Amino acid sequence: MLRGLKPLYMQVLVGIALGTLVGALWPQFGEALKPLGDAFIRLIKLIIAPVIFCTVAVGIAQMGDIKKFGRVGGKALLYFEVVSLLALLIGIAVALIVQPGRGFGIDPAALDPSIAAGYAKGAAERTGFVDHLMHIIPETFFGAFASGDVLQVLFVAILTGFACSRLGEFGAQTARVLDHASHVFFSIIHIVVHAAPVGAFGAMAFTIGKYGLTSLLPLGTVVLAFYGTCVLFVGCVLGLIARSAGFSLLRFLAYIREELLIVLGAASSEAVLPQLMEKLERLGTNKSIVGLVVPTGYSFNPDGTSIYMTLAALFLAQATGIELSYMQIATLLGVAMLTSKGASGVTGAGFIGLAATLAVVPDIPIQSLALLVGIDRFMSTGRALVNLIGNGVATLVVARWENELDTAQLRAELARGPAQAEEDRDHEVI
Repeated sequence: MLRGLKPLYMQVLVGIALGTLVGALWPQFGEALKPLGDAFIRLIKLIIAPVIFCTVAVGIAQMGDIKKFGRVGGKALLYFEVVSLLALLIGIAVALIVQPGRGFGIDPAALDPSIAAGYAKGAAERTGFVDHLMHIIPETFFGAFASGDVLQVLFVAILTGFACSRLGEFGAQTARVLDHASHVFFSIIHIVVHAAPVGAFGAMAFTIGKYGLTSLLPLGTVVLAFYGTCVLFVGCVLGLIARSAGFSLLRFLAYIREELLIVLGAASSEAVLPQLMEKLERLGTNKSIVGLVVPTGYSFNPDGTSIYMTLAALFLAQATGIELSYMQIATLLGVAMLTSKGASGVTGAGFIGLAATLAVVPDIPIQSLALLVGIDRFMSTGRALVNLIGNGVATLVVARWENELDTAQLRAELARGPAQAEEDRDHEVI
């Protein structure tokens, strides 16, 4: 029996189950375990910035071709926008067909506006497109690392990579030093990730203890609709994309099952960003492609958040008896294309984005957000899972488009499965 618990994903699964049990039986004690989950996520975030910096800088330095960099970036952004649009449209379609908010008959005046006030304020503080672009440029070189902003670190890494590519042999030596440093940071991750079962246990105990499974019952329809839409999107859209790229989505999901379980417990896809990058390289993806597409995708390819935006917005309209015109729905779609970006896998960021989206349709009362506050933690888990899967598939697809994917290694690694990969990783740590 103990041998069956040796794989890390099994330990994470046990941690999630125990956390759910503790949160349900002893809610106050479960809430008090929140620091366990927070500490694990902090340990992972501690490494994210240097991993991205080293990986991207080295990849660009070795690429040595600005045109290739622009081509890869352009293909990635095109893919992100098309797939995000599909996710938004599927969210709208399910909301219109299933109509999860019908029959609620909520009077907006009866809702407490103070509950959603904080999220509305956060949405109001969201700046325009130009300011968003300006935010990508950090105030200082090391300021990007201090803030932990993925896009700022990516920006600094790109500049460093280009600088190395222009400095000849000295630049090549600098890139090699950064490459060696990245191995140190990945080794740290291999150590830290063994705390994942404890982190998942604490995070799940807190979630169940604070919100309780009973909080899902009144809004069970929208929760089921959301998760059903996520399964539909992953199975149909991402499944077809994966097949067209020459690999099985189911085998890929099995390969990253450890990361999926960690996200399930932590409700944040950022908690496994470095591990995802490493596994994509193991699958035969060029290091420079992984370094560019994965960090960018965390901000520009939030498929789960996109589904949530449109589905939740239409649910709130239906629950408060608001009939939206096709023009208003189209407006929601256009704005959600912007507000869904930039969440970067952070728990709760999608809820602030939803508040910003509702601002363009005044007919939907902003205080209706109070309906979703109690279940947002559960919805956040679904968003994070789909975001993780979407970014993994996107990286493999872009690499395939660029002929930077070793398809033989991809098939062999997927056929070998994650168990052997985890054993190899453990040997590397030793």
